[in-house]
Amino acid sequence: MVPVECYFVLSALLFFIGVFGFITRRNLIAMLISIELVLNSVDINFAAFNRMLYPGEMEGFFFTLFSIGVSAAESAVAIAIIINVYRRFHSDQVNSIENMKF
Repeated sequence: MVPVECYFVLSALLFFIGVFGFITRRNLIAMLISIELVLNSVDINFAAFNRMLYPGEMEGFFFTLFSIGVSAAESAVAIAIIINVYRRFHSDQVNSIENMKF
């Protein structure tokens, strides 16, 4: 059986990779993937804390499933926005949409 601390280390690693990817990337799709990595690290934390604090109960896993559903909806909306930005500016780079006007 894998110790719970290994899940925390994996979660921290995913979180920092996601934050680093979000800060350094200029591609909107890569930034969305980085946000998804951060959300996946939160899901791992939910499951690991549930396993550590309440081993016989399932609340952490239900929070994880709810979070995955919210992440899927967020990804769908973000991809729709990225497609509209690409149609308007013919680029998926962040610096191409910095000069948007109302």
